[in-house]
Amino acid sequence: MPKISVEIPQELLEDLDEHVGDDGKFVNRSDAIRSSIRKNLDILDEIDARHDRLETEE
Repeated sequence: MPKISVEIPQELLEDLDEHVGDDGKFVNRSDAIRSSIRKNLDILDEIDARHDRLETEE
């Protein structure tokens, strides 16, 4: 799996960390960020579908 580097404002990182760890929803930051990216892509696909912008496989 490729690794990337991103800059995240401290406030967002602190909010994210509240959901990471033994008592959180995610095992680690990477898991949380991957889940967030997947969710965002799903939302974008839904928007594209509503505007007939999805490419179809032929």
